Amino acid sequence: MGRRSRSGGRRVTGPQAFLLAASFLITLGSFAVLPYMSVLLHQRLGLGLGTVGMVLAVASLVQFSGGVAAGALTGRIGLRATMLTALAVRTAGFAVFVPGMTSPVLAVVALFLVSCGAALYLPANKAYLVEGAAEADRPRLLAVSGTAFNAGIALGPPAAAPLIVGSPTVLFSCVTVLFALVGAGHALLPAAAARPEADAVGADTGAAGGRQARHDCGPPPFAVTALSVYVFMFFQHYLALYAVPRTSAVFYGAVLTGHACLLAVTQPLLARWIAALTYRDAMKVGFGSMAAGTAATAHGGYAAIGAGAALMCLGEVVLFLKNDLEALARSSSPPAVVFGRQRLAAGLGAFASGAVGGQLYAGAEAAGSTRLFWIAVCLQGLVLPLLLTAAARRRRTGGHLPRAGRRQERKRSSRG
Repeated sequence: MGRRSRSGGRRVTGPQAFLLAASFLITLGSFAVLPYMSVLLHQRLGLGLGTVGMVLAVASLVQFSGGVAAGALTGRIGLRATMLTALAVRTAGFAVFVPGMTSPVLAVVALFLVSCGAALYLPANKAYLVEGAAEADRPRLLAVSGTAFNAGIALGPPAAAPLIVGSPTVLFSCVTVLFALVGAGHALLPAAAARPEADAVGADTGAAGGRQARHDCGPPPFAVTALSVYVFMFFQHYLALYAVPRTSAVFYGAVLTGHACLLAVTQPLLARWIAALTYRDAMKVGFGSMAAGTAATAHGGYAAIGAGAALMCLGEVVLFLKNDLEALARSSSPPAVVFGRQRLAAGLGAFASGAVGGQLYAGAEAAGSTRLFWIAVCLQGLVLPLLLTAAARRRRTGGHLPRAGRRQERKRSSRG
């Protein structure tokens, strides 16, 4: 039995606690390896940088877009079986990396196995967390899940640094064992809990009306998620290129660590507040913070870049959690399907950011000031959400004036 929340629902059940711990270990193991893939493929295995870039781009696209397949698979075999399948594929991928350190073909095969496993795992993981939870408990569960993942992201690269260059086969062997043990733990999980009775009744009676009311409060979460990731990934991809020459590599590393730690701490603390925001207000806070963060970064220097990272963190915390909550609230599909679509949206946003960002940064360099890059990103963070909201409003009204508005327009025309 788990502890009960103030709302009367369980705070964290035993299976949920295991899954949160597993989320940390899985991300820790993955990010002990994945950030170093470009170095391993290029320097150790001799692949050209163009080939390395293409391999990593396709692997990232598979990892994000494959979330849709996860939603379909859970409908056939269930959440626990999907997670077990995903972990088996990822474990096999890390195992193939061991001989892959002498073969570029095996290394690429291993990377794609790991990416496919990740695509299947995350939607099922999130869905298992929220499937049997009361709606009031979902924001905190998703926030704590995000904290577990971000803690693994923060600690994985430094934990692997002593081994990645000198003894990569030892590292891959350790990660393979870690994933095998975590997979064995998943085999002991019970089937996902059913939706609470109160929520089920609401879904059959009044929830459809509630979803429609929420639908009128802003653009589709799929589109907002794509745009959120699009804006954020400019910061993720190009901060190093901008910050290291102006400060130092040590400071840049400290900014990344601080960003990950701040994200891990603040998202659970702000979860209830974020859940209470309307979608439009969440977009204003989130995109406004990201725009302010890129504007601060444009000033350069230690304080401005640090402040920019903190503001970007606030925008990420608000938008990424609210997008998932809104997508769940508006959809009658199973949670795994919803999270799979959200992963696809994130992948499209990341892909678009990568395609546009290089051209923008090159243009800023050609103009003689890379600060123009951050100003351009800031303007996008302000303008694109407004255009998206206007397009959603126009779509809801069918591109026409309401009936009363048309009558008034006809009267004005007849008087003229």
